[in-house]
Parts: sequence; structure tokens; C-alpha cells
Amino acid sequence: MNVIHHELETSCCPPEDLPSPAAISRRSFLRFAAAASAAGAIPIFTEARLAAQNRRAPKVHLAGGVYIDANENPMGPSPLACTACEEMTRNGGRYRTDLQVDLVKYFAAQEGLKPEYVMVYAGSSEPLHYTVLAYTGPGKSFVTADPGYEAGLMASKMSGAKVVKVPLKADHSHDVKAMLAQAPDAGVFYICNPNNPTGTTTPRADIEYLLANKPKDSILLIDEAYIHLSDAPPCLDMAAADKDVIVLRTFSKVYGMAGLRCGFAIGRPDLVAKVQAYNGWNSMPVTSVAAARASLADKNLVPERKKIITDVRNETFAWLSSNNYEFIPSVTNCFMVQTNRPGKIVIDAMAAKNVYIGRVWPIMPTWVRVTVGTRPEMQQFQATFKQVMDSSVTATAALPEIFEDLPPRFVS
Repeated sequence: MNVIHHELETSCCPPEDLPSPAAISRRSFLRFAAAASAAGAIPIFTEARLAAQNRRAPKVHLAGGVYIDANENPMGPSPLACTACEEMTRNGGRYRTDLQVDLVKYFAAQEGLKPEYVMVYAGSSEPLHYTVLAYTGPGKSFVTADPGYEAGLMASKMSGAKVVKVPLKADHSHDVKAMLAQAPDAGVFYICNPNNPTGTTTPRADIEYLLANKPKDSILLIDEAYIHLSDAPPCLDMAAADKDVIVLRTFSKVYGMAGLRCGFAIGRPDLVAKVQAYNGWNSMPVTSVAAARASLADKNLVPERKKIITDVRNETFAWLSSNNYEFIPSVTNCFMVQTNRPGKIVIDAMAAKNVYIGRVWPIMPTWVRVTVGTRPEMQQFQATFKQVMDSSVTATAALPEIFEDLPPRFVS
């Protein structure tokens, strides 16, 4: 019992909200222990890991290389975040979980939320996996767009859930009516808005329709990793209104903290409690918490970076159009471009020239995803892409499937 109480004390919940050891039953202990044990065995698929699965050789950051394959922000953490992180390093010998509490309260106040609706994680990939594990399984499907971000598919493989992949509509938005029709047994409807990999948005009205018509015991998992880069209306108000939603946020994209790892899961307390049960110890590194707190306080950071990324992206789109390359108009820091040949061939050919672009989705085998880098990086991308597209590259051996590195018990 003391172990559980210690774990709870290190979470972001205020001490007065914590249950006493006597209030935790033996059954609760067993559920907690089972979830914590399972969480320890869960391979977490992040954007970086998914990108690595599609490379023929390990990516080594060499001078002159262009790394636009993992939707990272080349600007990195903001100056204020860097300063906060450096100063906090001196406190690295202390747990300082009070900083985590402060981060939650600050974000909650900014967004009109109650602090108990917000949980902190090392990015948004962890709560994405844990939500799928908590709310799907045999008889409770995981429903996602196709193409869509694949991490939920990996978690579904572990939970034993049926995966229902629904093609995007012609405008590359989520087809919510098809999602409902194809999965009457859904446990989780996953909506990445804006969508990864297409960088396109789904109207708020469609998300509201899905929420109003979903099966009673299912939830909407709304991934807003790229929300700051678009004009799409966020859905945090749905969580605040106690709807059946969990919203994910991350500092990995516009805030440039992919390597520092910080993010949120936001939802009704009873919903996020089931997610948190898979996490166990949830004490964040003080450096990432300090950097996240400083980033939220920088009022100019998001609009300035949004403009920089938008300008470079639009310049790249203008070049693609002038060269008659087909692409999907994106509103984020990534886009998809048509290669008219197996995309993996182009990825390998680009990598051979020290330009690393993103992966291929099975439903669109001749399209590749490209991250928006700096202006010089995108100029190098343009030159290299044209060289590759003008060449007669031939097919290469197929890359291993992503599922192949899962532990045997997670592979059916």
C-alpha cells in the first residue's frame, strides 16, 4: 500500500486530493500492479521510432545532412525555454514535482480547464498508447483514418483490438460517418487534427457529429499535436464540458522540444485516471518541465513560429507547383508529395544523397511525407528531389514491417 501511495504522491495531483493508503483496496492494488507491470513492457512508438523503421540504415547526424523525416522543428526550443532548461539543470538533483504541479496549473489557467483534467507526460505518444490500451481490446475496436498516424495501431496490436482503418475523404478530412458505420463496436475513435501525415484538417462540425453519434461506451481520442500550426479550432472545450474525449497536446512540434519530451493528456478526471493507471511513476525531468513552462509563457512564440513555418512551406509548394509535382496542400510542418513510383525507392535515393525524408503509408505507396525544415534545408531538398525524380532509380528490397520489432507476445 505504501508503494501505491508513494506513486500517487509523485503525480501532479494536489496532496489534498490523494486517497489514503487505507482507502485503496486489495483489488485496486492488484489492478494497479497489473497495469504498471504491463506499462513496463509496452514499446512506445514515437515519430522518431516510426521514421527509423523506414530507413535502410541508422540515421547518423552528419554535417551537411538534411533531416526532414520526423516532423521535428529545426528551430529547437525557444531562447526562453533554453534559458529555463539550463538554469533548472542546477536543480537536477531534486525531484521537484512541485514544478510539474505548477506547469499543469499554468496550462489549465490558460485554457480554461480545471487542473485535475490535465496530466503531464513525456510527449503525447505515451498517453496515446495508454489510452488505446485502456479503452480498446477484444470487442472494442480502434478506429483511425487512413493514412493516419500509426502509433495507435501499434498499441492496438498490444491490446488485442480490431483495427478499423477508414480512408480519408476526397478533401483529406476524416470521414466520420464512415468511421461510425464501419465500427459499431468502437472503443476509441482516433482523430488527429490536423492529420499526420497529410497535414490537413477536419471541420469542427464533423468532430461534433462523431461525438454526438458514437457508441455510448467509446471515447474520442483527439490528437492536437499540430494544432498550433493551423487555424483549426481546438477541442479542449469538449474536455472541459465533460464530454467523452481525451485531447493530446505536445511540445514537440511548434515549441521545438521533441528531444526534451513533454506533453499533456486532457480529459474528464475519470477518463484520464484509466489512462494514468498504465503509467505508474510519472515524475517528469525537471528540465523538460521548466522548458515547457517557459514556452507557454512566451506569448509571441506560437504566432512567430507559425508564420516562419508557413512561409517556408508555401515557398516549397510554389516550387513543387512550378515543377509539376503533385502534393497535398498542408497547413502544418509536413506534407505529402507524389513520386509516381514506389515511395521507398525515392526515400532511399534521397538518403544516399544525405537528405532524409519521411515514410510511406501502404494506402498511398507512391507518396512520401516530407517535414518542413529551414529555408536552406528545403532548398537542398528541392535540388535533391529533382535529381532523384529525373533519374531512373530502380526498386530496392522491401523494408521490414514496423510490427516486426514488437515482442513476440504482442504479434498475432
